[in-house]
Amino acid sequence: MSTISYMDEPRESRIEPPVSFEPTYQLGPEKHFPVTAVKSILKDVVVRHLDNRQYEPEFCKETTKVISEDVKSRVKLMKLGRYKIICLVHIGQLKDQGLHVTSRCLWDADSDNSSSFEYRNSTLFAVATVFWHLP
Repeated sequence: MSTISYMDEPRESRIEPPVSFEPTYQLGPEKHFPVTAVKSILKDVVVRHLDNRQYEPEFCKETTKVISEDVKSRVKLMKLGRYKIICLVHIGQLKDQGLHVTSRCLWDADSDNSSSFEYRNSTLFAVATVFWHLP
Protein backbone atom coordinates (compact mmCIF):
# COMPACT_ATOMS: atom_id res chain seq x y z
CA MET A 1 0.00 0.00 0.00
CA SER A 2 1.29 3.41 -1.00
CA THR A 3 0.85 6.59 1.04
CA ILE A 4 0.56 9.95 -0.74
CA SER A 5 1.62 13.02 1.16
CA TYR A 6 0.55 16.47 -0.01
CA MET A 7 3.60 17.93 1.64
CA ASP A 8 5.76 16.28 -1.01
CA GLU A 9 4.30 18.29 -3.94
CA PRO A 10 6.80 19.47 -6.48
CA ARG A 11 7.98 23.09 -6.00
CA GLU A 12 6.59 24.24 -9.38
CA SER A 13 2.98 23.69 -8.33
CA ARG A 14 3.17 25.80 -5.16
CA ILE A 15 1.60 29.23 -5.34
CA GLU A 16 4.05 32.02 -4.67
CA PRO A 17 2.85 35.00 -2.62
CA PRO A 18 2.40 38.24 -4.57
CA VAL A 19 5.21 40.75 -4.50
CA SER A 20 4.36 43.84 -2.49
CA PHE A 21 6.02 47.20 -2.81
CA GLU A 22 6.53 49.84 -0.19
CA PRO A 23 4.32 52.94 -0.48
CA THR A 24 6.01 56.09 -1.75
CA TYR A 25 4.15 58.48 0.56
CA GLN A 26 4.31 61.14 -2.13
CA LEU A 27 1.53 63.59 -1.35
CA GLY A 28 2.40 66.57 -3.50
CA PRO A 29 2.88 66.99 -7.23
CA GLU A 30 6.16 66.29 -8.97
CA LYS A 31 5.54 69.25 -11.28
CA HIS A 32 3.50 72.41 -10.91
CA PHE A 33 0.61 73.20 -13.22
CA PRO A 34 1.89 75.23 -16.21
CA VAL A 35 -0.89 77.85 -16.34
CA THR A 36 0.47 79.81 -19.31
CA ALA A 37 1.19 76.70 -21.41
CA VAL A 38 -2.32 75.35 -20.81
CA LYS A 39 -3.83 78.75 -21.61
CA SER A 40 -2.00 78.75 -24.95
CA ILE A 41 -3.39 75.26 -25.66
CA LEU A 42 -6.90 76.51 -24.82
CA LYS A 43 -6.46 79.53 -27.09
CA ASP A 44 -5.11 77.45 -29.97
CA VAL A 45 -7.88 74.84 -29.82
CA VAL A 46 -10.79 77.24 -29.26
CA VAL A 47 -9.72 79.67 -31.98
CA ARG A 48 -9.05 76.83 -34.43
CA HIS A 49 -12.57 75.43 -33.97
CA LEU A 50 -14.57 78.67 -33.64
CA ASP A 51 -12.78 81.33 -35.70
CA ASN A 52 -15.09 82.83 -38.36
CA ARG A 53 -18.00 80.54 -37.36
CA GLN A 54 -21.61 81.62 -36.87
CA TYR A 55 -23.68 80.48 -33.90
CA GLU A 56 -25.64 77.33 -34.74
CA PRO A 57 -27.05 75.28 -31.82
CA GLU A 58 -26.19 71.84 -33.22
CA PHE A 59 -22.70 72.91 -34.30
CA CYS A 60 -22.00 74.37 -30.85
CA LYS A 61 -23.35 71.27 -29.10
CA GLU A 62 -20.93 69.01 -30.94
CA THR A 63 -18.05 71.47 -30.89
CA THR A 64 -18.06 71.73 -27.08
CA LYS A 65 -17.39 67.98 -26.92
CA VAL A 66 -14.69 68.13 -29.59
CA ILE A 67 -12.91 71.10 -27.98
CA SER A 68 -13.06 69.49 -24.54
CA GLU A 69 -11.58 66.19 -25.73
CA ASP A 70 -8.94 67.94 -27.84
CA VAL A 71 -7.81 70.14 -24.94
CA LYS A 72 -7.80 67.23 -22.51
CA SER A 73 -5.69 65.04 -24.80
CA ARG A 74 -3.18 67.83 -25.45
CA VAL A 75 -2.82 68.58 -21.74
CA LYS A 76 -2.35 64.87 -21.00
CA LEU A 77 0.50 64.79 -23.55
CA MET A 78 2.35 67.21 -21.26
CA LYS A 79 2.67 64.31 -18.74
CA LEU A 80 1.94 66.39 -15.67
CA GLY A 81 1.70 63.48 -13.27
CA ARG A 82 -0.99 61.91 -11.18
CA TYR A 83 -3.52 64.71 -11.22
CA LYS A 84 -7.04 64.69 -12.58
CA ILE A 85 -7.60 66.95 -15.58
CA ILE A 86 -11.10 68.41 -15.88
CA CYS A 87 -12.03 70.43 -18.96
CA LEU A 88 -15.22 72.51 -19.18
CA VAL A 89 -16.32 74.29 -22.35
CA HIS A 90 -19.32 76.61 -22.66
CA ILE A 91 -20.45 78.05 -26.00
CA GLY A 92 -23.42 80.37 -26.34
CA GLN A 93 -25.07 82.90 -28.59
CA LEU A 94 -24.37 86.62 -28.16
CA LYS A 95 -27.73 88.34 -27.71
CA ASP A 96 -27.13 91.03 -25.04
CA GLN A 97 -27.58 88.55 -22.20
CA GLY A 98 -25.48 87.78 -19.15
CA LEU A 99 -23.97 84.51 -18.07
CA HIS A 100 -22.39 83.45 -14.78
CA VAL A 101 -20.41 80.21 -14.78
CA THR A 102 -19.42 78.76 -11.42
CA SER A 103 -17.89 75.50 -10.30
CA ARG A 104 -17.40 73.88 -6.95
CA CYS A 105 -15.08 71.17 -5.64
CA LEU A 106 -12.71 70.36 -2.82
CA TRP A 107 -9.65 72.47 -3.52
CA ASP A 108 -6.08 72.29 -2.28
CA ALA A 109 -4.69 75.80 -2.70
CA ASP A 110 -1.10 74.53 -2.57
CA SER A 111 -1.30 72.09 -5.49
CA ASP A 112 -4.60 72.46 -7.42
CA ASN A 113 -4.85 75.10 -10.13
CA SER A 114 -6.79 76.14 -13.22
CA SER A 115 -6.43 77.96 -16.51
CA SER A 116 -9.15 79.64 -18.55
CA PHE A 117 -9.62 81.27 -21.95
CA GLU A 118 -12.52 83.38 -23.28
CA TYR A 119 -13.36 83.86 -26.95
CA ARG A 120 -15.90 86.07 -28.74
CA ASN A 121 -16.86 86.83 -32.29
CA SER A 122 -19.89 88.64 -33.71
CA THR A 123 -22.42 85.85 -32.98
CA LEU A 124 -21.03 83.58 -30.24
CA PHE A 125 -18.93 83.40 -27.12
CA ALA A 126 -16.92 80.56 -25.61
CA VAL A 127 -15.36 79.97 -22.19
CA ALA A 128 -12.94 77.06 -21.82
CA THR A 129 -11.48 76.10 -18.43
CA VAL A 130 -9.05 73.38 -17.39
CA PHE A 131 -8.86 72.34 -13.74
CA TRP A 132 -5.88 70.39 -12.45
CA HIS A 133 -6.97 68.58 -9.33
CA LEU A 134 -5.52 65.95 -7.01
CA PRO A 135 -7.87 62.94 -7.12
